[in-house]
Amino acid sequence: MAHQATPARRARLGRALGPEPTAVSGVVLLLPGGDEVSGRRPSPLLATASVRGLGRRLARAGREEGLAAHVVHYRCRGWNGSEANLSRDAAWAADEAVRRYGDVPVCLAGVGMGGRAALHAAGHEAVNSVVALAPWLPEEDVAAPPEPVRQLVGRQVLIVHGTNDERTDPELSFRLAARAKKANRDVCRFEVHADGHGLSQYRDEVLALAEDFVMGAVFGRAVSRPVRDALAAPPPLGLRMPLAAGFSPARR
Repeated sequence: MAHQATPARRARLGRALGPEPTAVSGVVLLLPGGDEVSGRRPSPLLATASVRGLGRRLARAGREEGLAAHVVHYRCRGWNGSEANLSRDAAWAADEAVRRYGDVPVCLAGVGMGGRAALHAAGHEAVNSVVALAPWLPEEDVAAPPEPVRQLVGRQVLIVHGTNDERTDPELSFRLAARAKKANRDVCRFEVHADGHGLSQYRDEVLALAEDFVMGAVFGRAVSRPVRDALAAPPPLGLRMPLAAGFSPARR
């Protein structure tokens, strides 16, 4: 009996979260966390749990404007060094969003390693904004090139990080944001005091902040005063903006 080759794994988009709009005018691609090195296929339920709450909230907030929100299912769980698998899957997902919906703005919203993928893949021509929640970033190494930021020029960028994150050093996201801000004024970063990698203590505020930012970036809604201040402030003020308890996009 002839040996059958294992089919190549492909990234895919999950079903639209919530009722899919009849006319789509913007897309959010949700990028779950992952591992630094792994060739294993992600568990569909566990891998997407970290972004489903955010996706449902954004889909609900942007329904009237025509927002479609999809979770990206990676080919494998790992970034895997120079392969940058999750970044490549994010770029594929942006291509797929254009194929399905046409010339609409795309926001990449990632958590952990998915945040790194969102930042990396931001150079795709359809992407107009990035949300990186507790992005996993590699430790700085003088022998290795720094994380790229040139691809963020022309995009609106929000980074959120807990000050007590023990999985990925929040100072790394601050340094990346500082480098990006030199070339792109539309970069802001919020710090969640005493919160950890999962940003669970202030989850409602984090989701409200992401909603506020994405609705402004994708549909041009007026954003809240804290976001305006963070974007306008010079470093380091706009990159160490505290996320206040009780934050709500309704309080503009």
